[in-house]
Amino acid sequence: MSPANSQQQTPLLDALRDRTNHPHAPFYAPGHKGGQGISQPLIDLFGATVFRSDLPELPELDNLFNPEGAIAEAQDLAAEAFGAKSTRFLANGSTCGIIAAILATCGPGDKIILPRNIHSSAISGLILSGAIPIFVNPEYNSDWDIANSITPESTAAALEQNPDAKAVMIVYPTYHGVCGDLRAIAQITHQYNIPLLVDEAHGAHFNFHPNLPEPALSAGADLTVQSIHKTLGAMTQASMLHVKGDRIDIQKLNRALQLVQSTSPSYILLASLDAARQQIALHGEQLMTKTLLLAEKARSRISLIPGLSVLEPLNTPGFAALDRTRLTVKVSDLGITGFAADEVLHSQLGVTAELPMPRHLTFIISLGNTELDIDNLVKACTFLEGRRKKEEESSATDSVTDVTDVSKKEEGRKKKSERRSPMSDGRFAQSPTLPLSPSPPLLSPREAFFFPAETVPADKAVDRLSAELICPYPPGIPVLMPGEIITPAAVDYLQQILAAGGKITGCSDRNLQTLKVVRQ
Repeated sequence: MSPANSQQQTPLLDALRDRTNHPHAPFYAPGHKGGQGISQPLIDLFGATVFRSDLPELPELDNLFNPEGAIAEAQDLAAEAFGAKSTRFLANGSTCGIIAAILATCGPGDKIILPRNIHSSAISGLILSGAIPIFVNPEYNSDWDIANSITPESTAAALEQNPDAKAVMIVYPTYHGVCGDLRAIAQITHQYNIPLLVDEAHGAHFNFHPNLPEPALSAGADLTVQSIHKTLGAMTQASMLHVKGDRIDIQKLNRALQLVQSTSPSYILLASLDAARQQIALHGEQLMTKTLLLAEKARSRISLIPGLSVLEPLNTPGFAALDRTRLTVKVSDLGITGFAADEVLHSQLGVTAELPMPRHLTFIISLGNTELDIDNLVKACTFLEGRRKKEEESSATDSVTDVTDVSKKEEGRKKKSERRSPMSDGRFAQSPTLPLSPSPPLLSPREAFFFPAETVPADKAVDRLSAELICPYPPGIPVLMPGEIITPAAVDYLQQILAAGGKITGCSDRNLQTLKVVRQ
């Protein structure tokens, strides 16, 4: 069978369908026994079929940790479709793939070079492996408050200073769709005969259209982790890990995956990977052409709205290409934050962004979006500009008061305060800048994680070593990590994000009045 024809197959999906429809008496987990024990409200929501497909590692369904049948065949088809030597299905999301990549290449005390704007899952990998991070600060765009990629030059400098490093890991693309010069970074990394690991969580679609950025494997990555659920048609939490070349010890990688994947993986998630692979392998260029056209319509229309700007490719370091299906809209020129704009769009207009940040909103446009979605997005952005204009006119009217009538003036202030709208909330006097620590951690993340900790007031935590991994989520980029010096800028940034309506994870005190620090 030719490769094109083989991509029509869905071996794992077919095996799951066969077992779902096979009548038998189940005396194995899960306890609901094919949905017979599921509560009615859950059946009303999902239907009955999905629960009949919720099956364990039956012989016909293969075993994720020793695949020889349907899973092995499905993974081989995925490797072929994505241009890999071998592929592993991930039922614990890209998080487990990032951790396994570090565990497979670095042991206790080994150095790994990685950007400071790495996802929190990489820090978990450092804690579990005991590896020592050599952080490289990415290039930063202060106008947009966006961290770009690290550059080939900064990667080369880090390797020159740390020639004993065991691996390099980079983010490609970033949450905002920004891609660095991965091909050049791969060439530099391979001069030291070490692997290049790529967090490609947001780039699973790159391999299927010529107008998208170059896929990581094609650019020279040795291992890449992709969230198939983020930009393609798999279910949430379903991801893949791809390997190419011979710099990755496959047996060690398999052992690492056993540490971080559930021994009871969801076959519904795994089958969704098989189905998503078939869909994108057979119809990828058509689906991505449609997606790119929708994205361009959104870009061109929103860029015409006064007060809004759309992120376009910039000729700046660390910004070699842009995924044009990722739409970032700056709203700060309207006098509001991304958090305030997101609240209005989500709660009032039925339009929900992927990522609100202090100065902008980021939207994922994918194969699942429609023309109607784009129309609603444009209308929502137009509403933001119109609402701000009305508030400015109202403010101007309120300011015209009789200066000789103090009571009228105070009454006007009171009325203005009472009708304050959601658009007025969450504004910063000056939009905060993502603070990335300029100095390396004084303790390794693993040492700091296991070191005795104490809780102190946030203002007393400055210049102490953090015992927590704290980050706004999304995007999941740590502002503080175990072993890193807590700076005033970091505390101020986190508190401003919280006050503006952002979400903070990893802190014991959700109000950020206190922080956990390494005990002195």
